[in-house]
Amino acid sequence: MAHLCGLCLALRADHGQFARIVTNYDGLIVSVLTEAQAERTPEGRRTAGPCPLRSMRTAPVARGEGARLAAAVSLVLASAKVRDHVADRDGLLKRRPVAAAARRVAAGWDRAGARTGAELGFDTAVLVDAVDRQTGIESLAGPGTSLTAVTEPTETATAAAFAHTAVLAGRPHNAGPLAEAGRLFGRLAHLLDAVEDRQADAASGAWNPLTATGTPLTEARRLCDDALHGIRLALADAEFTDGKLAHVLLVHELRRSVDRAFGSTACGHGHDGRPAGGFGPPPGNPYAPTPPGPPLPPEPPRNRRGLIAGCLVWAGLACTCQLCCAGTFHDPWSGQRREGLCHKDDCCEGCCEGCDCCGNCCSCCGDGCDCGCDC
Repeated sequence: MAHLCGLCLALRADHGQFARIVTNYDGLIVSVLTEAQAERTPEGRRTAGPCPLRSMRTAPVARGEGARLAAAVSLVLASAKVRDHVADRDGLLKRRPVAAAARRVAAGWDRAGARTGAELGFDTAVLVDAVDRQTGIESLAGPGTSLTAVTEPTETATAAAFAHTAVLAGRPHNAGPLAEAGRLFGRLAHLLDAVEDRQADAASGAWNPLTATGTPLTEARRLCDDALHGIRLALADAEFTDGKLAHVLLVHELRRSVDRAFGSTACGHGHDGRPAGGFGPPPGNPYAPTPPGPPLPPEPPRNRRGLIAGCLVWAGLACTCQLCCAGTFHDPWSGQRREGLCHKDDCCEGCCEGCDCCGNCCSCCGDGCDCGCDC
């Protein structure tokens, strides 16, 4: 929450109140990584005033170059998304006056992001170029096209942002491993969006990489599991001052995201490294858990809310503390069931075993333990 609020306040400080609308969870990873590598100083946190989204409470928030880089990246990518919606003539953007206003807002965000990026030594042109190339790649993609060819622009953009956190933190030797982690994070984010939107895109006729390339879910799951493994290895090669939060978000929470998207807690590989026949343990595995009882019927599909309606619902959930205190709540935009932040204490869920010495972290699929404990 300190990094989320820090991103929001950095957007307000550098670009005005309206820019805060682009605050997002993916962007705060940049702030987390910068702080994880830098030496902790009192200047890295400040106490923010009361906010309606925090039930009018004060809170310590992150500040500094990491939050500003996250703000610049969020602005540029939000601008690209707006232009994409304008090109697709989605919703109210079918009307020319609304589309013209949206284009002006997007252009302003582009300039603002580029200005802040330049002050931090980061060239946002790599993000703009990646977004521009994405449209051309999608237009050429068809049955048999590799999914990694479709996700390449997203991978390039996130790799550049992750690598620059090493520069800001004064650890240039981390740029290589973090670029690799960013590349795989971008691939994973792109694939999870495609999996979660597959049915909705099919119903609306929108372009979806899985449908366009004819890629089965088993192959998408394999690519996601490979990305998770690669991110874990890349983070292990980087040097952090305190990498616990980065590890939780980029290892454990990403694993949970994959499991939610595919409706499974199993790896997409067999224990010998070969793809499993389905999303469960491979046949004949003597260590496979006892199969659960009959599955519960799926929840009825929920209509996705738009940006403004979702933000209003999110504000209501935050003001009533449901985001943190409720056992479960429904996502303001997708309607999917989420778990309250204060209840996320099952770090080892879905992993093979706990840490031998402290039990706080896990050894997922035999990758080894990286819990940072002193024992």
